[in-house]
Amino acid sequence: MLMATVPARSSLVALAPAVFVVLWATGFVVSKLSAGHVDPLWFLSLRFPIAGAFMLGVALQQRAPWPDVKHATHAMVAGAFLHGLYLAPIYWAVAAGLPAGVSALIVGLQPLLTAFMAALILGEVINTRHWLGLAVGLLGIGLVVWPKLIFTSVGGITPLTVSCALFGAVAISFGTVYQKRFATGLHLASGGFWQYVGASIVVFLGTMVLGEFHFDGSVQAWTALAWSVLVLSIAAITLLMMLIREGAVSRVSGLIYLVPAVAAFMTYILFGETLVPLQILGMGICAAAVLIVNRSAP
Repeated sequence: MLMATVPARSSLVALAPAVFVVLWATGFVVSKLSAGHVDPLWFLSLRFPIAGAFMLGVALQQRAPWPDVKHATHAMVAGAFLHGLYLAPIYWAVAAGLPAGVSALIVGLQPLLTAFMAALILGEVINTRHWLGLAVGLLGIGLVVWPKLIFTSVGGITPLTVSCALFGAVAISFGTVYQKRFATGLHLASGGFWQYVGASIVVFLGTMVLGEFHFDGSVQAWTALAWSVLVLSIAAITLLMMLIREGAVSRVSGLIYLVPAVAAFMTYILFGETLVPLQILGMGICAAAVLIVNRSAP
């Protein structure tokens, strides 16, 4: 009986990275599903505290070590960028009409931006492949957004929405580097709790400034909120913890670059979002750009 369970466990671990990527891609579907039914910042103001409460429960259940004030503050700053300043502009852009698949593509270049920020902030070396990857990535994004940008607001791809998506990508890149510089080694649960505290403060302040507390109570609104909390903030994060424990994180990093394509396929099936052949080519070029940089790592 024991011999039978070992292959089953191995199969589960082998499939887990792909499942994680699919779950992660649904985050862009949620942004599309909630658009028009919940104000983007108010949506995140509801989501982050619930996710934080979950992380708090996990930390207490696991008796996780708690960071001191200094490291808790660093975790809050990292969370403000990794979650709040990353998702807020992305959700706003999608609500303003940016196709969720395109937003996923732009965010998919985050590893490239992180590499350059790490060089500036942490002193890490930028080699030729990083520069090549950046050039190829910019070409890919240009192919994706150019067909719509030349027609101004057609399809919701405008200079403003694209800039917001890029800002989100820059924010998560900076948050990643900040986390590596100041908050490495924190427990996933207790550190994650403080990250969500920081993220909650950012989006709630944004909501207060804009004065948008719209939540229409529709099936779409509740489904998006429930999915974002239960699947993204709980199931996906729990799965990530399992992968870290099993030492399978490298498989996730290899598959994470499929997220834009998976998200584009989901939004095509669910919402009818389409891309012209030139844009599909651009997505492929962007994936190649990220792979170029990924393979440059030792």
